[in-house]
Amino acid sequence: MGKDLYREAGVDLDKANELVDRIRPLVRSTFTSGVITDIGGFGGLFSVNCHQMSQPVLVSSTDGVGTKLKVAFLANRHDSVGIDLVAMCVNDIIVQGARPLFFLDYLALGRVDLDLIEDLVAGIARGCKEAGCSLIGGETAEMPDFYRDGEYDMAGFAVGLVDNGDIIDGSTIRVGDQIVGIASSGLHSNGYSLVRRIIFDRLGLQPDSYLGECGRTVAEELLEPTRIYVEPVLKVMRQYRISGMAHITGGGFYDNIPRILPKACQALFHKGSWNVPPIFDFLREQGGISEEEMYRVFNNGIGYVLVVEASKSQEIIQLLNAMGRPAYRIGEIVPREEKAPPVRIVDR
Repeated sequence: MGKDLYREAGVDLDKANELVDRIRPLVRSTFTSGVITDIGGFGGLFSVNCHQMSQPVLVSSTDGVGTKLKVAFLANRHDSVGIDLVAMCVNDIIVQGARPLFFLDYLALGRVDLDLIEDLVAGIARGCKEAGCSLIGGETAEMPDFYRDGEYDMAGFAVGLVDNGDIIDGSTIRVGDQIVGIASSGLHSNGYSLVRRIIFDRLGLQPDSYLGECGRTVAEELLEPTRIYVEPVLKVMRQYRISGMAHITGGGFYDNIPRILPKACQALFHKGSWNVPPIFDFLREQGGISEEEMYRVFNNGIGYVLVVEASKSQEIIQLLNAMGRPAYRIGEIVPREEKAPPVRIVDR
């Protein structure tokens, strides 16, 4: 019997060990003071400093990047989807007022490609540093015959911390509150099954095709990373009372906003009150997408929403703009009549 039958079957343990050595500096670059283990252990240990909290609560989230990965495969560009992975998790955590503590990733592929995985982990590390959380663990699963060469899937897991008395769940939202929207960086990581059908199947474009409406190539536009809102949102939370927040992901306005609204309240949004990136108009026109579906599938230029006191909305907008995060007053909370929808989007 040969000595390398496992390698012949498609799993290279030596390459897996080399991978750990290559990504160790990337992972260590994300470590905060709470990390008390190094990469390579059976579990990641994190010391939580919560002495100033009366009742600390852990908040967790898990997500993936979805079929946006298919665009990365086509373009052979893998340095940004790791940022998406972190963003999709940590943006959900801050909705409830939590500060992200640490992050773990799961990567599965047919065979270990050291350069590809290093690109992926580098993106994850950049996302973690931007979110202020530590990458304390992960799993790389080499699964021959399960994935095509050059293809992979990834999932992320984030844990944050909030004091029980500071949890933001939308229960204090009141009629008269204003809705502040923070600009997205583009499509983020949602609706890509529809996007790919329009861009690649219907229009026959390639990753290096130039989108004149957007001023860059298909790959540059579609692989723009999801914006991470941790730093600006936490800063607003330290200075102002926030009644509710929502991360505008899959489901768009119509499905995400109702998750935080009291039954007696309706969120009224005003079209034209924020800048819509050109990729959304391009997709709507080229795909023949209805306005209602646009707002159900995509973020349409608003990646994160805060519900705040009307008297403070302009100050919050100014603070966000000063941090380089364009923000707008995009609507208000009004009484919800019986059988009325929780969300309405109307002309300005």
